Amino acid sequence: MSSVLADVLMVIALVGALALVHRPFGDYMAAVFQSGKHLRVERWIYRSVGADPDAEMRWPAYLRGMLVFSAVSVLFLYLLMRVQDKLPLSLGFKPISPDQAFNTAASFVSNTNWQSYSGEVAMSHVTQTAGLAVQNFVSAAVGIAVAVALVRGFARSRTGDLGNFWADLVRCIVRILIPISVVAAVLLIAAGAIQNFGDIHTITTLTGDKQAISPGAVASQEAIKDLGTNGGGFFNANSAHPFENPNGFTNLLEIFLLLVIPFSLPRTFGKMVGNVKQGYAIVAAMGIIWFAGVIAVTWLEYAHPGTASQLAGGAMEGKEQRFGEGPSSVFAVSTTMTSTGSVNSFHDSFSGLSGGVLLLGMMLGEIAPGGTGSGLYGMLIMAIIAVFLAGLMVGRTPEYLGKKIGTREIKLAACYILVTPALVLIGAGVAMALPEGKDAMTNIGAHGFSEVLYAFTSASNNNGSAFAGFGANTDFFNTTLGLCMVLGRFLPMVFVLALAGSLAEQKSVPETAGTIRTEKPLFTGLLVGAIMIITGLTFFPALALGPLAEGLAS
Repeated sequence: MSSVLADVLMVIALVGALALVHRPFGDYMAAVFQSGKHLRVERWIYRSVGADPDAEMRWPAYLRGMLVFSAVSVLFLYLLMRVQDKLPLSLGFKPISPDQAFNTAASFVSNTNWQSYSGEVAMSHVTQTAGLAVQNFVSAAVGIAVAVALVRGFARSRTGDLGNFWADLVRCIVRILIPISVVAAVLLIAAGAIQNFGDIHTITTLTGDKQAISPGAVASQEAIKDLGTNGGGFFNANSAHPFENPNGFTNLLEIFLLLVIPFSLPRTFGKMVGNVKQGYAIVAAMGIIWFAGVIAVTWLEYAHPGTASQLAGGAMEGKEQRFGEGPSSVFAVSTTMTSTGSVNSFHDSFSGLSGGVLLLGMMLGEIAPGGTGSGLYGMLIMAIIAVFLAGLMVGRTPEYLGKKIGTREIKLAACYILVTPALVLIGAGVAMALPEGKDAMTNIGAHGFSEVLYAFTSASNNNGSAFAGFGANTDFFNTTLGLCMVLGRFLPMVFVLALAGSLAEQKSVPETAGTIRTEKPLFTGLLVGAIMIITGLTFFPALALGPLAEGLAS
């Protein structure tokens, strides 16, 4: 079987699996967040934190709960890394430096999982499991909770109540993330991923050198790393490491885990607002953009533009032989179009134009399909913008799902859209103007600029992937990227929850002959066009200086 045919069959199998679970899984998540019952373990958790899960919250209270919980999480994870040498199972590792501990704590709590360290030589077993892996669960659940609050804003009328943050958080972890992660971890172990708490092994290589091999609870962390669109790898090589991603089956499983919640949440949205066709329109827009990215990157990597790649007969630099161009390209597109950051190849080695597509996937706001929760609420923000544009065309007040999109709503949506570009472009500009930024580049010219642009795009969009070789472990980048992660995560959530509260307070208006049909293919096309135009106008100059210039010169 040719490699191209095998890659096509892999994509068909992936899309088929996602389509198969879309309806039952989406319906299940809707039932979880609409349930009036609490499991026994959930009631125990509520009592331990002093929360009343049946108390409805307006958006300021929902926001305070989310921010307080996240702030405590940052502090706990920071302290854990600073004292890891004094805890059991430390493996002899030193405490993490203050700037790197802040960067890592901000990274994992914000669901970014950017890593300026090598996990196998820096993080103890306790830090990896009780710290980083726990945040993989709770940060993903925070994103889903905020998305559910926005959906309730559309579904409810004449009330500012958006549900209960603590109930949404706990239910998401207990009923969705943990069960699926357990099954995925078992599958990964059966396929060859490791899972233990052993000591470091020293082996003799074929050349006679000594090499330290770190064991750990890899499979369990790998499962939630992908399912929660987190991305922080146990090893520095991430999912290119055979202990994390042993073979083609695990590679396909990990891509499926990256996409399954983001592609299923639109069904949850449709069920909760009482119109599943609205969910189909959203998931169709997500799928169109994702599939276009897969085709573009796969074709570019098979075409292997550039003198060196053409002489070598393929663009295999930075890719694993056990995966090849196709699976590496699908993984790369999936990880940059979700807020994951998990990689099975190094994006620094992709061709210039491929790197541009991967950058664009993040610059879209990671909405195709996006992260757990963040992809859905990002897409709904863009749907509001699309409805507003359509309303301008026909000369009537825009409406979406029976809610009028007025001045307040469009201002909140605009503020949401402006946060990430401001962080990316200002951060990259400052870094390029200072010696600290230039010193971190391992390349010069357009590719070097792409490294810096990619770093701030990844941090501000809460992605976490990086161009390999970028020297990010400095005081400057640990601090600035950490701030971008925090602001890029929580500022947009402020606007999302404020928007949800505004929508929930409105009275639903009935459809008329002039109401824009947002469940139709025409609206899906308008939504995709609005996304590409707004993103293109914002980021095209920066892309032209980096990956486009490099690609056209190769």
